[in-house]
Amino acid sequence: MATPLENARKKLDDEFGQVRRQLDDIHKAIDELEKAGPEAELEKLLKDLEDVVKQVRTGGLLRHGVNGHTRARKEYLELKQGR
Repeated sequence: MATPLENARKKLDDEFGQVRRQLDDIHKAIDELEKAGPEAELEKLLKDLEDVVKQVRTGGLLRHGVNGHTRARKEYLELKQGR
């Protein structure tokens, strides 16, 4: 049977994995910006990047963003420190 610390670590790893997968969206938006030339709509590309970063940070209807990782990390560290 898994201990509460092991369960908390598994949840932390799961949340971290979700955030890591969402980083691909940020990388795609950065790639579009880096490929842009002098005639590109830089303001739009920067806004798109900003929107993607915000979506990863705050989540949306289907995701809870980095908040889930923050909560899982806090719980794990508290258990690890014996609180």
